[in-house]
Amino acid sequence: MKNIIPHEHLIKTKDRSKIKGHKPAILWFTGLSGSGKSTVASYLEKKLNEKKIHTYILDGDNVRSGLNSDLDFTQTSREENIRRISEVSKLFYDSGLINLVCFISPYIKDREKARELIPDDGFIEIFVDCPLEECENRDVKGLYKKARDGEIKHFTGIDAPYESPENPEITINTKENTVEECTDRIISYLKEKQIIPE
Repeated sequence: MKNIIPHEHLIKTKDRSKIKGHKPAILWFTGLSGSGKSTVASYLEKKLNEKKIHTYILDGDNVRSGLNSDLDFTQTSREENIRRISEVSKLFYDSGLINLVCFISPYIKDREKARELIPDDGFIEIFVDCPLEECENRDVKGLYKKARDGEIKHFTGIDAPYESPENPEITINTKENTVEECTDRIISYLKEKQIIPE
């Protein structure tokens, strides 16, 4: 953009990461509403916090109540929602944190744009795989019923598409596995990739 010249700071991502004792990462949880993204991420954050790992969760509903409160659920607004949160995630990554990002983020191209912002394989896509029928059975927020009744338009899985990841780093199935099992799977991956210590 014209007349904008980013300032080059003295402290880099690696410097911030070094004093935290672990590498930064973006754990991008994607899946249908009700699939368990926030539930797993919250439990994972608790387990990482116990290991003194520096984390922060960005959750779809929480962000939409503040930063993105001006956006609706049309495709254009969904794309802008993910664009903004991708840029925020990039800042969290630069700060040296492990950022847990919980957004339906239904479009592959938007998730790939988010990935492109993060260097050094620091973007970890986690597909929270759960059948639509199970998500509807849970319907913890009552949103599926409203969507089926026509009270909510552009609802992912009902009258708006969800594009499942083609090659996610991690897939967890929250119908077949417990929250603890899903969390253990993610922690094992983070250790295997030497993002967090053993």
